[in-house]
Amino acid sequence: MTTDPFTFVLTAYLVMVAVMVGLWVMQLRVRNVSIADVGWCAGLIAVVLWYATQVTGETERKVLVAALAMLYAGRLGFYILFNRVIGKTGEARYRRLREQWGASESVKMFGYFQLQALAVLTFSLPFLVLIQDTQPPFTLIELVGVLIWIVAVSGEALADHQLARFRSKSWNSGRVCRDGLWWYSRHPNYFFEWLHWWAYVVMGVNTPGWLLTWIGPIGMGLALLKVTGIPWVERQALASRGEDYRAYQRTTNAFFPWFPRNLRQRQEKRLE
Repeated sequence: MTTDPFTFVLTAYLVMVAVMVGLWVMQLRVRNVSIADVGWCAGLIAVVLWYATQVTGETERKVLVAALAMLYAGRLGFYILFNRVIGKTGEARYRRLREQWGASESVKMFGYFQLQALAVLTFSLPFLVLIQDTQPPFTLIELVGVLIWIVAVSGEALADHQLARFRSKSWNSGRVCRDGLWWYSRHPNYFFEWLHWWAYVVMGVNTPGWLLTWIGPIGMGLALLKVTGIPWVERQALASRGEDYRAYQRTTNAFFPWFPRNLRQRQEKRLE
């Protein structure tokens, strides 16, 4: 066992670089970029498990943190695998990206896969901070963090299930999903994904290196709100669903779940 985190972080990154090279070569054949997302999930699980078996820390906490990582990334990875990879041609947003990149698509896609390797390294750091904690488990604040984790991962799984069920019905083709959590947010899955990373911030409040746990909500928030999340998805939704999605944008929050604006207005009028 060792307490030097740099060796593990560097080794994890180099291994993920090699893994993503392999997945990039695979997607040259299958033409489905979503395998990079599956690779991210599997890579995060592998890295966190490796941290847990090699880094000094309280055994019970290491088991808990490893279990949280496996359940979170495992559920997400299997969802992407069965809904976007197996038997699928790939997401429309990635197809549009290929078209935009044109002749340089292969090189730029290689860079995208390598960004996924860097993302595994980055988002493994909150787990490493918790795993290295040598304080006796489990404090009240840690249990609060676990409660946030349960709510967030359950919410994300429910949102994914509701969307998959909506899309499985042929008569919903070209329509906007407003079922369940999608009535309150245009991207409830992204909201709960972001909320999930706050669980580790709360769990690590009294842990050395606590500031590194903020990488999760800050990094994922920026990615979802500004980079690969909402901007990409909404451009594709506008292109494929047109005015129906514009109406959805006018009435429903993009991220934080809340009542649709027209519904709020009717409620306010009743109270006047």
